Amino acid sequence: MTLPLLRPDWPVPPGVLAAMSTRAGGVSSGPWQSLNLGVAVGDVPAAVADNRARFVAALAAEPVWLRQVHGVNVRRLIETSAAGPDEPADAAWTTAKGVACTVQAADCLPVLFAARDGSAVAAAHAGWRGLAAGVLESTLRSLQQGAGVQPAEVQVWLGPCIGPRQFEVGADVLQGFGVAAVPVGQMADQPLFKPCTRRDGSPGWLADLQGLAAWRLHTAGVLHVSRLQRCTVEEPSTFFSFRRDGVTGRMAASVWRS
Repeated sequence: MTLPLLRPDWPVPPGVLAAMSTRAGGVSSGPWQSLNLGVAVGDVPAAVADNRARFVAALAAEPVWLRQVHGVNVRRLIETSAAGPDEPADAAWTTAKGVACTVQAADCLPVLFAARDGSAVAAAHAGWRGLAAGVLESTLRSLQQGAGVQPAEVQVWLGPCIGPRQFEVGADVLQGFGVAAVPVGQMADQPLFKPCTRRDGSPGWLADLQGLAAWRLHTAGVLHVSRLQRCTVEEPSTFFSFRRDGVTGRMAASVWRS
């Protein structure tokens, strides 16, 4: 069977390819049903290995799996690094062909980067902590310093993540982005945060994770940002969601040069 993959709609040259998995097309059961690609979420290892093999076959490229820690470290991938150590990093970039920069997510935001001329690609995992700490800016710096690609020459795609109707946050998240908390019922200084009453009755805010990423990217000099505005929480048949389910699988987003 053909693995169902999401294909980013973004203006990149023919030599740049990208895809993101959904939860469909694998062999896992229970809360990981069915294409769980995460090895550290409690699933049967043999099932994860089968799922990853299916994903690799569908890409026709070699994904490099990162040990994500919600940080800002960026790993450079070369031809030989596909079989390299499982280094802690939340982003990766490369100029090599056939090596897929890959990040996993289940509500966090997968962000794919491509030089306008196709000479380099990158992927970043952006939960709110990594986003506030600067993982996207770190990825752009790596592309600039390592491949000579300026931010204005980078195309970016923002994949599915927890959406602005579902992402309830507290004052710590606002503070992480340098936004002052305001009483519920008033509009926040930053419109990417909207006051709400949380499910437990406490005051909070609804955060727009994609919007925050687009804001940070534009501030860093990126001119072209494409989005797939789908909420992982609201589509249980298509996406894994940690916020919705707790125990769940992981999807992956990859970009590579052919």
